[in-house]
This record gives sequence, structure tokens and C-alpha cells, in this order.
Amino acid sequence: MHRHLIGMLLGTEEDWPSAFETLMRRYVPKISYGGAEHHFDVERITIEPFDLRSVPRYSLVIDRLAHWYYVPREWLKKIALMDDVYLLNNPFTFQSMEKHSAYCAMMRLGLKIPDTWMIPYKQPPENPRFPYTAAKYNRPFKLEDIAEQVGYPLFMKPFDGGAWVGVTRIADHGELNRRYDESGERLMHLQSSVEDFEVFARSLSIGAETMVMNYDPDKPLHDRYQVDHDFLTPELGQEIIAISRLVNSFFRWEFNSCEMIVKDGEVCPIDYANACPDMSIISLHYYFPWAIKALAKWTLFCTVTGRKMPIDLDARRYFDIGDDDTLPYAEKLAAYATLADRHFDSSSYQEFCDAHLAEVDDAMVEYVESSGFDRLLVDTVRDAFPSHEHDAFIAHYRGLLGAWASDQSASGPG
Repeated sequence: MHRHLIGMLLGTEEDWPSAFETLMRRYVPKISYGGAEHHFDVERITIEPFDLRSVPRYSLVIDRLAHWYYVPREWLKKIALMDDVYLLNNPFTFQSMEKHSAYCAMMRLGLKIPDTWMIPYKQPPENPRFPYTAAKYNRPFKLEDIAEQVGYPLFMKPFDGGAWVGVTRIADHGELNRRYDESGERLMHLQSSVEDFEVFARSLSIGAETMVMNYDPDKPLHDRYQVDHDFLTPELGQEIIAISRLVNSFFRWEFNSCEMIVKDGEVCPIDYANACPDMSIISLHYYFPWAIKALAKWTLFCTVTGRKMPIDLDARRYFDIGDDDTLPYAEKLAAYATLADRHFDSSSYQEFCDAHLAEVDDAMVEYVESSGFDRLLVDTVRDAFPSHEHDAFIAHYRGLLGAWASDQSASGPG
């Protein structure tokens, strides 16, 4: 018998970890595989001093913390290098999560990234060496000249940002300089705006699965993900999935979201280094159960089959495709899709799900329809909204989650 302990490194999140724990503990069956019976449990990881030679108890760790908290980040590096613990996500790719590396890599691979410039800090870092270095080597520049090359309107956005913090749409020189003054010590990008687009799509990828959703960033948080199953043509839907999987396989991310704009039939990725993606029931609502069961399935697949987490990126295979000027864009995407399928072992994952996890889909519906899930939903709403809005939002989310459960019962697993 094999016992697998799944660890979670968490910050302020409560809703999805509670749902994941409940699904794993109460609904996931024991799995017979490779001549052994596999059992599972989930644990929230505490943070404390650690011996570099200590042997961790975890088979797999879901990380939602180390992108900003360095103690668990260094622990993750240790258990990756020394102990072969499977990690979601690779702790050696945080530099890529700062957007800049992600833009550069995907530009080289031929994706249709809007024109992007990096500009120096408005307020320089506090370092006694900076004044001498700046006086000797920093070239003067006119911010307005760069903006003219990018073109108005444009976006100013932090190179290491997330959750739309610090992102501003800029229409003219006056606003440009005002926003630059406000940026302070943050290192910023200027990026061309894709205007008059038809669709704003956000994909959420967990392991070998990707869900593409119609997303409206101008709506309030609870209404940004639109429940719309036919907002893309099949061809555009497949292209967005292919790009999402390319990003994730390139950077070894198995838990990531991507934002893409469709204009005149072309897909333009604008933000795709979100390797600690939104998982809240408040925002995902209808799509929340899919995310929880996809995370459970990928966790089970990785632990039971003994999948090894690759530490190195092995980017050259992708660059060989991207640098080939004889390949049309569609053929490059197809070649990247082959590499992504190989990385995620997609066929084996699907076979494993069919053979061992068929009950998880029905179990998720049963859980969503349970009183326990309703208590989780009610508690989350009460924590997130002012008291006078509780009743309206509880009814709102009950309706969306009930619709998901009904749709699953009507159409079968999915």
C-alpha cells in the first residue's frame, strides 16, 4: 500500500483549499495501480526552520505562496533538488513570472505579442553605487518619444505585477507622465493596446487540462467570468488552448492562467505569466468545480504514476521551431502542441482518468449539491461582501453553481 500526502502552501485563501481538501478526503476513491493500492491525504504546510538534509513527507506540493514569501520558496527549491517532490509550480521559474521573461520568450517563439518596451525606474533604487553608475552609463531618454513609437493608446504595467495592480490605460502625453511619476520604484513596461477587439479570453490551465472562458476585465470581480460556451469559433478556441499549453510546457507551469485578445481573427496574448492563478469561488463561480476536480485529477495522476517534475526548461527545442522562418505560424503552433502533449503526457493522463478517476466527475457534482459545499459558499460570501449584500450574492452564487451541476448531469462528465 502506498500513502501519498499532498501538501498545500497557502496564504490568505480558504475557499478552494477547503473544497480541494473535502474532495480529496471524502470523495476520491482508493486507486489500484502498478500492483499496489494508493491512499491519499491533504495537509496545509506550516513554515518553520528546516534542515537542508531533512526528508519531506510530501509526494506533491501545491504552491500558492512562494512567489512572494522567500522562506517557503527556498524550501521548495530544496525539496525539488534533493528529494524529487513534485511541485505545482516549478520554483525555478519565478523570474519568468515577472512577465518580462515571458514576453521575451513568446515573442521569440512567434506569438503575436503587442509591441512592448521596458522603461527605467522613475525613482531609482536606494544603492550608494547608483548615482555614479547612472551618471556614467545611463543614457537620457524622452518618455514621450518611446510612447510615440509604441502608439497611443497604450498600457503602462508593472513588469512583475499581478491582479491588474498598477496597470493603467494611457491616452496622451499628460497622462503618460503622470502615471510614470506615480510608478515610483516599480519597473514598468509600456505596451501597445489592442483596440476594438472582439473577444477577451482567459484560460485556466491545470496540468493537462485547459478551460477557456469569456472574460470581461471591466466588470466587478464577481461578474468577470461570463458563462458563455459558444463565444469562440472552434478554430480560435483550439488556438487559445494551444498557446496556453505552449506557455505552460515551455515554463514548466502546470497551474497558470493566460489572457488573450482576439481581433480580426488573430489571437494576441497580453498576459500569460500568472503561475499563481485566481482560484476563488467568488470570481470563478460556475467554473470553480471544474478547477477543483482538474486539480485533484492532475494531483492523483502525478503521485500515483510517479511522474517526475522536470527542473530544467530545455528551451532549445522550442527555439528551434520559433527560429525557423520557413515554418508558417499554424505549423509552428502544431509543432509546439506536439511538445506540450509530450510534456504533459496527455494521452497517458486521459487513459489514467478513464481507468481510475471516472468517479471524480460524479463526486464533484455530488459535493457541489451537498450541504457542506453550501456552507463553504455561504461562509465565503459573508467574508467577501458587506452584510447588506449577503442574501443577494448567496442567491447569485447558488444559482450559478446549481446551473453547473445541472449542466453536468444533463451532458455527462466534463
